[in-house]
Amino acid sequence: MSESPGSPGRRLWLRGAAAFGSWVAGGAALVAAAQPSSTPADRRHGPARAPRLAVVLGAGSAHGFAHIGVIKALDAAGIRPDLIVGCSAGALVGAFWAAGFSGSKMETLADRVRDQDIVDAVAGGASRPGMVLGQALQNFVNDGTDNRPINGLATPFLCVATRYPTGELQVFDRGDIGFAVRASCSIPGVFMPPSRQGQTYLDGGLVSPLPVQTARAAGAGLVVAVDVGASNTDAADPAAGMYGLLMRSFEIMGDSLRRNEAALADIVIRPEVSRIASTDFSARHALVEAGFMAGARLAPVIQEKLRLRR
Repeated sequence: MSESPGSPGRRLWLRGAAAFGSWVAGGAALVAAAQPSSTPADRRHGPARAPRLAVVLGAGSAHGFAHIGVIKALDAAGIRPDLIVGCSAGALVGAFWAAGFSGSKMETLADRVRDQDIVDAVAGGASRPGMVLGQALQNFVNDGTDNRPINGLATPFLCVATRYPTGELQVFDRGDIGFAVRASCSIPGVFMPPSRQGQTYLDGGLVSPLPVQTARAAGAGLVVAVDVGASNTDAADPAAGMYGLLMRSFEIMGDSLRRNEAALADIVIRPEVSRIASTDFSARHALVEAGFMAGARLAPVIQEKLRLRR
């Protein structure tokens, strides 16, 4: 039985979607209208030159704020990757990083929250496969990156999603960056699954929440993975309702996938985020700080490994 637009069940879903929107909406006040971009390519393409250093930003919903802190620490240490790989929340942060945004600038943008610019709710209730269309997110990313294609960014960028219904990994490395990030962030049940050229996509965290293998396949010499997927079963957010249940289910499913891929990285940065629920978007400042502390601790190790490789 479908729910009416104003029903309690629908409001719970939209509350969770709006929370996700508050994460992605930080820079909405600074961007202009979207323009069409080119079509994403398939996974066969990669950076033209083997990257010396790749930084992989994993999935984690609200925990994705910690990525910004890690980037701030790497900026302070003068560390700039030759390749950025992102999944879900990591794809969103990675897109702006690859476009030339500093960690400090991303932190400033993340404070400028306008949910209505991102959460484009759809009608239909439970009869629809999602509560948020996702086009607003796509426009936001394209606007914020000056409508450049993925292969036109300052730093090579790869973004992973899941092909539906096969479950195959999709790696976007060129074309419409907004669509790629939208696909990577399309949490089933929250976002309407986006489609292009007859192919439908779901959140990349379903198959590769920490896409280290994608960085390795691109030829990266040194891979630094930022894992923000840590969770605390006692840190549930009751106000998140069904959204909280869904996100916790994602965490359970992704635990073994993250561990397997983390083992393939040279360095793994794990910000201390387990005390904060992955649905708690109000804790962004604490998450950024946790990321900065973790990144600052391991920045000298990254510098040393880079020096030895030279």
